[in-house]
Amino acid sequence: MADKIHLTKADRIKVWWRSTFLQGSWNYERMQNGGFTYSLIPVLKRLYHTKEDRAAALKRHLEFFNTHPYLASPVIGVTMALEEERANGLPVDDAAIQGVKVGMMGPLAGIGDPVFWFTVKPIIGALAASLALTGNIMGPIIYFVAWNVIRMAFMWYTQEFGYKAGTKISDDMSGGILQEVTKGATILGMFILGALVNRWVSVKFTPIVSRVPQSKGAYIDWHNLPSGAQGIKKALELQAQGLSLDKIKVTTLQQNLDMLIPGLMGLLLTLFCMWLLKKKVSPIIIILGLFVAGVFFHVIHLM
Repeated sequence: MADKIHLTKADRIKVWWRSTFLQGSWNYERMQNGGFTYSLIPVLKRLYHTKEDRAAALKRHLEFFNTHPYLASPVIGVTMALEEERANGLPVDDAAIQGVKVGMMGPLAGIGDPVFWFTVKPIIGALAASLALTGNIMGPIIYFVAWNVIRMAFMWYTQEFGYKAGTKISDDMSGGILQEVTKGATILGMFILGALVNRWVSVKFTPIVSRVPQSKGAYIDWHNLPSGAQGIKKALELQAQGLSLDKIKVTTLQQNLDMLIPGLMGLLLTLFCMWLLKKKVSPIIIILGLFVAGVFFHVIHLM
């Protein structure tokens, strides 16, 4: 009896690296089948030694496949385990392999978007954008490094999990694991994005509500300040003490709103956009609408 064939860590690393290009040959007929098959080539070469067996394996995996590109990794891991069992003589047929792939790709596709596109990426992007807005070059660098480290690490460990769990992973995925992960990721993402609304969304109403003349001593008397740097220093000291810069105190509508609830209008605008998204309004339409409304309100001196 021939010795059992075992996939090495080097084989699995090759598959992990190739799976990065899962979407590279995406097509409308079978979607990710080409990328899935391309990822498995190092394993198929290790397990099968004749041209006929390799051709049959390639054909087997050219069937329809589609899921979230990062959540394909556990499916690839399970598939590697099944192919290894088949190459070692266990009764694993084409239908069994395809059945596990089809059974996993649906639930996993549902968890990929809320975890990665709606949680991880917006959080990292928000933190990086906050740095970039201050002119810090580390903003885009942190985004690129953090995103790829998280993405690649997730793909490797889930692929290993799938490979080691084998066919039992389908039992795990049929329970409440996906629902709990999705729920937790959604709560975390909404919390982080909610905290950043006041920083990101800026709505300022410019109409003047009142002009009140101030008594002497409540504002900086610019005519009596020393000249040069000493005058600038004195003005900054007086401003720090609470003196106004002008004799006339001007109060805008935005200042009144900020005294009521700071960031209220930004929050309401965010909630309005979320309501439009819930009503299936295209994000492009929302962006264009905000742009047009912003220009119009600025022209009429409302904002």
